[in-house]
Amino acid sequence: MSAARSLTRGRGRRLTGRTRLLISAATTGLLLVGIILCSLFIGEQGLSVKLELRDLPPSLQHLFGTDWLGRDMFSRTVQGLTLSVAVGLAGAAGSTVIAMMMGLAAAFLGRKVDRVVTWLIDATLSVPHLVMLILIAFVSGGGIQGIMIGIVFTHWPSLARVIRAEALSVVTADYVAVSRGFGRTRWWIMRHHLAPHLLPQLFIGFLLLFPHAVLHEAAITFLGLGFSPHQPAIGIILSESMRYLSSGMWWLAVFPGLALLVTVRAFDMLGHSLQRLIDPKHSRT
Repeated sequence: MSAARSLTRGRGRRLTGRTRLLISAATTGLLLVGIILCSLFIGEQGLSVKLELRDLPPSLQHLFGTDWLGRDMFSRTVQGLTLSVAVGLAGAAGSTVIAMMMGLAAAFLGRKVDRVVTWLIDATLSVPHLVMLILIAFVSGGGIQGIMIGIVFTHWPSLARVIRAEALSVVTADYVAVSRGFGRTRWWIMRHHLAPHLLPQLFIGFLLLFPHAVLHEAAITFLGLGFSPHQPAIGIILSESMRYLSSGMWWLAVFPGLALLVTVRAFDMLGHSLQRLIDPKHSRT
């Protein structure tokens, strides 16, 4: 009787996890599609300067109000989110590739390579993300390219440590030793034993890296580094709005800030929901 109850509870928890994952995936997908479609529909027309419409509060004609130059804040927010999402996706994808290469190299290329990779991970993690990101972006020439390169080379260590540990656990497993005893090549072992185990970890890592990449992109642009002041980046919008909050123009910061938080939180929830579903150890966190 107790075994049946525990089995029913386990199925209920897994069903709840799947339901949470489906809700998170649907919400994130709709949000991403909505941002892209709004950006394509609005285009550059919504960013034009109209001095006769400046400093208007939120209304049906201007959902997020207008700024000090009469630019529609909804249009600027959507364009800024599109830019942040593009930079975040590119940065997270590049970091995931580096983490995979570092983790596999540490697991397959011997102890010396493992020590070098471990040292690189510890050295990178010892420096604050934002400081290293600013330095790499500055050395890379700044702009959107510099920020992407900075994100790629600063967000890989945590995921690389996870991939290294998972790869080492697979490489040292008994069934891998049996495969080697039967004469299987290293490539065969990676394709049949390692890839099915690491691909879900890499995908979850990518989803969890994306919110951090977006937030760091917004932080860099908020500090005035990277993009031109004329580009509609979320960080630039929030930085410019600070000068007008004291005059009561609260909508200049509230709506772009909320849009950024909702986007980041949606992807973060999707990553954690998938992590709980795949790894039972995270079901209580």
